[in-house]
Amino acid sequence: MKKLRLRPLILLLVVMGAFLLMILDSLTLLQPVQNVIHTTFRPLTTAIDDSWRSLSDIVGTFQDLRTLRQRNTELETRADRLTVENLQLAEALNENERLRALLDFATIHPTYDYRGGQIIARPLTLGVSPFLDIMEIDLGANHALATGMPVVTDRGLVGRIRTVYSRSSEVLLLTDTSSSINVMTQASRAFGVLHGRSQQSPLMDFIPNDIEIAVGDIVITSGLGGNFPKGLVVGQIIEVIRNDNQMFQQAVVQPTVNFNRLELVLVITNFAPAAEPEPALPDQPTPTPAP
Repeated sequence: MKKLRLRPLILLLVVMGAFLLMILDSLTLLQPVQNVIHTTFRPLTTAIDDSWRSLSDIVGTFQDLRTLRQRNTELETRADRLTVENLQLAEALNENERLRALLDFATIHPTYDYRGGQIIARPLTLGVSPFLDIMEIDLGANHALATGMPVVTDRGLVGRIRTVYSRSSEVLLLTDTSSSINVMTQASRAFGVLHGRSQQSPLMDFIPNDIEIAVGDIVITSGLGGNFPKGLVVGQIIEVIRNDNQMFQQAVVQPTVNFNRLELVLVITNFAPAAEPEPALPDQPTPTPAP
């Protein structure tokens, strides 16, 4: 009961106190008190204000760091994407150059029929293996391929089709020991036979001794035998082996095709065989051309 009676009295005192302070303030009688309070608490308010600003700066710094990290992540993602796109573009340009080179080759030899193929398998020890030097392409019997068809690139002869499956075929490279190709030198027209050799460059054999050949001469297919078109580049002579006691001289030939970097090839599915020279009959006069 006493507490209930004191509440109106306390409320009255508060109201009267507030009214009194308003009167004193209006009469500027509180100015000295305000000055004392301001002087006393100014360092505290200044410290609180500085602390608040520092805290605000720290919070702002963390927000800036978060924004910078997010921006950095976005830039790294964009840079990675651009790098991948540049690599894809470079690969597309390289493939376009290879396809254009094959197209140029096909344009230069319009009398051949072609099928374009891609290397899908190769021996791990290519060029070093004492066994078969073969590659596999993604063309087969379903693409009208047959055993013996020549395989080329824009740089020259690769080999011939060895085995045909329904959707793929094996290509026997000209470097294989079982490979034998009728060839001739481009400059001196010296005929010979190119044999593949294990772990070595192919050897051109049965070259007549009376024909001059030299290092640097280009070797091409002769077309004799009808297995390969005439005039396909095979390689370049890097060594001449001559023995006066032998009927024939030999030449080591470096193929123009880099088999380790081979990706795309052309299979010649049809070509006109070169006409073979007819052997001269003994004791027969050479006919005089008609006027």
